Amino acid sequence: MTTQTTIANTSEFCIEFDNVLAGYKDFMILNNLSLKARRGKITLLLGPNGAGKSTVLKTLFGLLTPRSGKVLMDGEDIGGISPKALLAKGVAFVPQGRNLFPQLTVKENLELGGITLGSKITNERIPEVLKFFPRVVQRINSQASALSGGEQKQLEIARALLLRPKVLLIDEPSIGLSPIVVQDVFKLLRRLADEEGTTVLMVEQNVKSALKMADEAIALESGRLVLHKRADELLADPNIERLFLGGHVAPVKT
Repeated sequence: MTTQTTIANTSEFCIEFDNVLAGYKDFMILNNLSLKARRGKITLLLGPNGAGKSTVLKTLFGLLTPRSGKVLMDGEDIGGISPKALLAKGVAFVPQGRNLFPQLTVKENLELGGITLGSKITNERIPEVLKFFPRVVQRINSQASALSGGEQKQLEIARALLLRPKVLLIDEPSIGLSPIVVQDVFKLLRRLADEEGTTVLMVEQNVKSALKMADEAIALESGRLVLHKRADELLADPNIERLFLGGHVAPVKT
């Protein structure tokens, strides 16, 4: 398998995996994976089921410890650091599914999200993050369970933003959402990168729509990088369907 890349190796990369081996017990998902994500940009991780996309995010967030290799953020090895410590370093994770306290109100969910900040700072930041989510503001005193799927996902992202993350990891944000709401979420991520300088790493099943919004794309297969290109270049690439459906990547002329 030939690894393809058209992305220059520069100091602008915020995240780097250097020959990372990681998985569960004796089953390795990431097989000497090396990749880089540029600071202040949206990088889309794609590939067939089992390629290692979600495992990259979990390893970055300290939910998995690399067996070997390095996970770097701004040049610092963060491999094996706890999620709590990574939150303090500015890494936030929005996993798949719903991860709210359904019987608590929107405001109470936000307050719990900022528990490490203390109540004073949290209450100061809640209006700051809610400027991105006008629909959530309207439901501030509603139970989280009463929100629509799109509103719940926005609440999860708002809770992550309370920590003013330098790096936002988000896994399958479109699951269960209507196409209109998905576009709202994508626009928000674009705004975070452009206006706040947030580095976003995203796994998303809606590949073509995500590529229209992302800056760069990384394709994985069997826990290895097989392609790293600009998103707009990959969007027009004939290999895109095979990448998503699990076929092997044909050589691409660059």
